[in-house]
Amino acid sequence: MPTFKDALAACPLVAILRGLKPEEALDIGAALVGAGFTIIEVPLNSPQPLESIRILADAFGDRALIGAGTVLTPEDVAAVKAAGGQLIVMPHADLAVIRAAKAAGLVCTPGVATPTEAFAARAAGADALKLFPAEGIPPHLVRAWRAVLTDIPLLPVGGIDTTNMAAYRAAGGEGFGIGSALFKPGKAVEAIAADAHALVAAARDVFGR
Repeated sequence: MPTFKDALAACPLVAILRGLKPEEALDIGAALVGAGFTIIEVPLNSPQPLESIRILADAFGDRALIGAGTVLTPEDVAAVKAAGGQLIVMPHADLAVIRAAKAAGLVCTPGVATPTEAFAARAAGADALKLFPAEGIPPHLVRAWRAVLTDIPLLPVGGIDTTNMAAYRAAGGEGFGIGSALFKPGKAVEAIAADAHALVAAARDVFGR
């Protein structure tokens, strides 16, 4: 399976599949990986999320980093690892969860909204910082954060689409979480595939890859 660094270098987008059902996982996973996505998360407030993670990890774990979002407790971390997940994404910066993820050998991207949270999460072992919600952390603030957080990837999440990637990238963003612009429950696989290709193309253009 790819490392987080390699996966982010290959495609600087994280697919957020909130509401994914296990019976959809194979087809949607194939559409995303086919479009070039290399990081996929299934939020734990989705239907049977651990089963979807297991299906995705078994089918695509050699090509993409598969894991969970909305991870809230150390117990969640253990359940994700048992399902084959390798990535822990959080909406918050609970240091106990970060430490549990790193102790389990998993990649961890906690959510932060202030520099204090960011530095504490980094010290606890975070691999990257999820700037959440990005609607409240505009590019000029990301630029200010980047001036002092020089050694960890900053990933804006929330409201990111093809119209604002360039501004966040110019401010120092090194990747983006993509949710509703890519996937919503009930959206046809063909539409997901088309949007996935468009988003990957836009990201590669913005990042010059």
